[in-house]
Amino acid sequence: MHCQPQYDGPVYIWLKNTQSCLLCNEPADTPQPLCQPCEAELPWLVEHCTVCALPLPLSGLVCGQCLSAPPAFEQVIAPWSYSFPVDSLITRFKHSANWPYGRLLGELLGQFVQHRFDEGLPRPAALVPVPLARQRLRARGFNQAAMLANWLSASLQIPSEEHLLQRIHDTTAQQDLSARARRQNLRNAFALTPQATIEGRHLALVDDVLTTGATAQSLARLLIDAGASRVDVYCLARTAKPSAAA
Repeated sequence: MHCQPQYDGPVYIWLKNTQSCLLCNEPADTPQPLCQPCEAELPWLVEHCTVCALPLPLSGLVCGQCLSAPPAFEQVIAPWSYSFPVDSLITRFKHSANWPYGRLLGELLGQFVQHRFDEGLPRPAALVPVPLARQRLRARGFNQAAMLANWLSASLQIPSEEHLLQRIHDTTAQQDLSARARRQNLRNAFALTPQATIEGRHLALVDDVLTTGATAQSLARLLIDAGASRVDVYCLARTAKPSAAA
């Protein structure tokens, strides 16, 4: 049986196709559409707080905020700082529905997290994407955190449980708010779904960018209070403090 009996041309085989780098358009020499020089030049997050991943001048330190007020989450895992070109790729993925950029970053995040597992990072029982406000979900058409969690799930063989958390109040967009305003904005914004099973489980929240950590803190506290044994945060990028941002 032939699917295309009248077609005699060459068949496109995805696994044998030479991909082009999404950043420079040169032939990619990696399994992803990204060449090695461009991958090396990504803003890899090397020196950072060992808890919240805030960029710091030296590695192996805990930032002042985490020392004075330890967050409910155990650790943030983020491969990059939120700077060019990662910030541009995330924006195109998130606000322009350019999913190949998100897929590329999601696959690289999966490799990064697997490397951390190999170094001894405990594996969670499930991935939990940050829920999107209903109005914003209707306008955007997709939840970028849920898409990232699904790509990570396939890469890491860890289930993604999208329906553990719900956003019960549509809140003002967080981007232009101060840290204090973000915390107030998120007050009582989230809840567990009726079918959520949390007790004794190690869970990992998944999001695109961690800025002040207000959303991660709010959700992690909700999960810990419900009986979770540990909550980590996996995200693509971590922003610097506003005063330290370029």
